[in-house]
Amino acid sequence: MMTIKIEDDLSLEMLNETHAGGMFTLIDSNRPHLKEWLPWVDHIKSVEDFKGHIADCKKRQAEQTDLAFVILLKNEMAGRIGIHYIDHLNKIASIGYWLGNGFQGKGIITKACIVLIDHCFNTLGMNRVQIKCATGNFKSQAIVKKLNFKQEGILRKAELVNGKFLDLYMYSMLKDEWKIE
Repeated sequence: MMTIKIEDDLSLEMLNETHAGGMFTLIDSNRPHLKEWLPWVDHIKSVEDFKGHIADCKKRQAEQTDLAFVILLKNEMAGRIGIHYIDHLNKIASIGYWLGNGFQGKGIITKACIVLIDHCFNTLGMNRVQIKCATGNFKSQAIVKKLNFKQEGILRKAELVNGKFLDLYMYSMLKDEWKIE
């Protein structure tokens, strides 16, 4: 099982079946917070549903189109982050993430993104990393701005969340722009 240590008490662990119960509990206890921006929350109704998600992630990992990680803070499951839609031909990947409400505001996602962006550019050989977030999701926008991603435009009504289509900002970082400051 792949683990990436970010700091002494912060790490990313490759998503696997042992995470199903803990991740379901985290999702279940954060439903109101998560479902504001994420379309899949209402589809995860049981540990078995999350096990199905893990199986899908493992399939995409085997196809080399996805890497899914659990975020661990002091060995406690705090959220999820992943590299998605890996396009080896065009050298493009997307990063998506979420945290339980009690874990926000600690710089966790920013630190995890830095590690995964480096992985995209230096290990996977990507040339472009994308992050999308809803135009109303100011916390997620703050992260990409802190990481110096470029806002490219708005994807109009691009994601159906709670029966409503949301506009998404598209942000990107190119390999030759990436510097950790």
